[in-house]
Amino acid sequence: MAEHQSRTGTPGWIDLTSSDTKRAIAFYTELFGWQADTNEDPQYGGYTIFSHRGAPIAGLGPQQPGNPYGDVWTVYLDSDDADATARKAAESGGQVLMPAMKVGDQGTMAILADAAGAVIGVWQADQHHGFGFDSEPGAPVWFETMSRNYAASLDFYRDVFGWDVQPMSDSGDFRYSTGKIGGDDIAGIMDASGFLPEGVPSFWQLYIGVEDADATSEAVTRLGGTVERAAEDTPFGRMATIADPLGARLQINQAPPA
Repeated sequence: MAEHQSRTGTPGWIDLTSSDTKRAIAFYTELFGWQADTNEDPQYGGYTIFSHRGAPIAGLGPQQPGNPYGDVWTVYLDSDDADATARKAAESGGQVLMPAMKVGDQGTMAILADAAGAVIGVWQADQHHGFGFDSEPGAPVWFETMSRNYAASLDFYRDVFGWDVQPMSDSGDFRYSTGKIGGDDIAGIMDASGFLPEGVPSFWQLYIGVEDADATSEAVTRLGGTVERAAEDTPFGRMATIADPLGARLQINQAPPA
């Protein structure tokens, strides 16, 4: 098991906001073999922790009235001071959508929009230290933002989260950079300005590891979800884009042969 190492600036948690949490629980527990534990304490608002192999993997919360984003997954970056990170984000061209707020004794969260408009969460851990492991089937394996303002995104994550941003490709039709912390690749930034449909803002997306992308895609359909982009081979594994029955989108990744 690849134990997750929590470091400031690295993705440390993911959660889903859903309009039907019962249906979402049924889908993800069957699809990925996750277990679901809902906290009934009112201060946590019916928040559910998904776990896998005994370790926390992801969260699930009910959609609140007036939420403009619909059913969506959110990526959280670790911080040792969520309030200071939010202030730095505002100074660096971003927006504070939800100021830093304590979540019981679990930690402190904030929700931001980066300088290109993509929504990103911030998590300052107390008792909850994020997902227990990563980079294996059933757990997150990669994160990236699809940016309408590539240059602004590069500057934002460098300045606010301390990323060492290194270009992977800088051709006219494919511009992509990797953010590094301590020399480790932790997330990507894609120049999506040339292919995102009109009206679709910048956004973050995440990848969950699977043993077999094709079999998982078949299960998505059987369970009432949608395969939005069929599984295809890439240099980084066999990947597909899926959506759950409520429309929340994520990627699946079958690692390439060793």
